[in-house]
Amino acid sequence: MKTTTSLIIALFFAGISAIACTDKKETYKNDDFAITKVAVTHHTDLQMTVWEITVKGKAGHTTPIPVGQLDGAPVLAYVFPTTLKPTDVGFNDTEGIVALGLTSHPDFDDTPLWDENKDKIFDNDGIIWHPHWVVLVPDDRVEGGLAVKQFKKGDTSVTLPPTNPGMPMYMDSPGYQVVTTGTTIKVLIPDYRIGSTNFSYDGVTSFMKVNTSKEDTPMLGVYEVYSVASGDLSLPYKVKQN
Repeated sequence: MKTTTSLIIALFFAGISAIACTDKKETYKNDDFAITKVAVTHHTDLQMTVWEITVKGKAGHTTPIPVGQLDGAPVLAYVFPTTLKPTDVGFNDTEGIVALGLTSHPDFDDTPLWDENKDKIFDNDGIIWHPHWVVLVPDDRVEGGLAVKQFKKGDTSVTLPPTNPGMPMYMDSPGYQVVTTGTTIKVLIPDYRIGSTNFSYDGVTSFMKVNTSKEDTPMLGVYEVYSVASGDLSLPYKVKQN
């Protein structure tokens, strides 16, 4: 796993370098995604962890401009890469980095069990910031060098949590509460929903995009990286026990 993690980090920063060398317009690169601080705190009295990313601007204020379809749909994300094992969050044992992403994407809804905007319609709130567990793997077919790990439909070796959105990727839609206040976006996770409260982590903000038409492109890849809390994706931060 250590070797795989090192490879992912190397390819991730190769992707950042490639982005820096292009003139590609970075529509969403602003202070709302410029990380100043990350923190994960375990509250023993509440039996939950609180995960936080603080930015220079207004957390969660910028959301993607819809394109009107799933193929090519933009996704913005505040991401916590971790040293958690896939089995800690309900997946089978598999290679890759377990990450918690807080995402917004107005073109589709991938949280069919949850009504985040509380309008009693369950498939219209993809723009509302919401969490996903994913497994990230190296993928040099996209500029950011990473993608959500995919599998073939019907693969009986794959285990997903019961709250997964039904896509052939290592992705879950766990429905945790996400709160944006001023410069900070937070997500609250009960202890019984995660296998460990002792792990290392980092913070990343990024632009992702959905692909449903090109076989040689990942279904959900990282195309731009806006900020990395540690500067080198070394996952140096530890959970604070409170």
